[in-house]
Amino acid sequence: MIVECVIEDDRWLGLATLADRAAFAALSGVGLEASAFEISMLACGDTRISALNADFRQKGAATNVLSWPSSERGADVDGDMPVQPQVPQDTQLGDIAISYDTIAREAAQSGTPLVDHVTHLIVHGTLHLLGFDHVRDLDGALMEGLETEILGKLDIRDPYL
Repeated sequence: MIVECVIEDDRWLGLATLADRAAFAALSGVGLEASAFEISMLACGDTRISALNADFRQKGAATNVLSWPSSERGADVDGDMPVQPQVPQDTQLGDIAISYDTIAREAAQSGTPLVDHVTHLIVHGTLHLLGFDHVRDLDGALMEGLETEILGKLDIRDPYL
């Protein structure tokens, strides 16, 4: 498992180890051999993520995490498991961007330790790269359940309580 971190905002220094741990947990949590996959991560602030959100989602506001899967893997039926990536052809899963400003603000507002919230959002973004989503109700329930299970194995409380 390789998470290549591009640190654009110095407040993210030290992120690489946490990113590897969280992405490894997410991939392993859905039954994949995590060491076979690669993810690129941009660690930035609100200004940059706002621009990315506007360019790719036509939403001109900051957000906590964005993801760009390398392939469409989503399930056709609401609540079904997405299509699993195949080794060796699908080893590059895609890209994730995270914003320090938004994540730190959310963690402070919820009383969640920053490291726990960052871990949650990297797990969340990694699951998006694997085709999980929360647009449809059953897909959202599946994704949230997986996040809760994965985070529980990392001794992080359920972020949806």
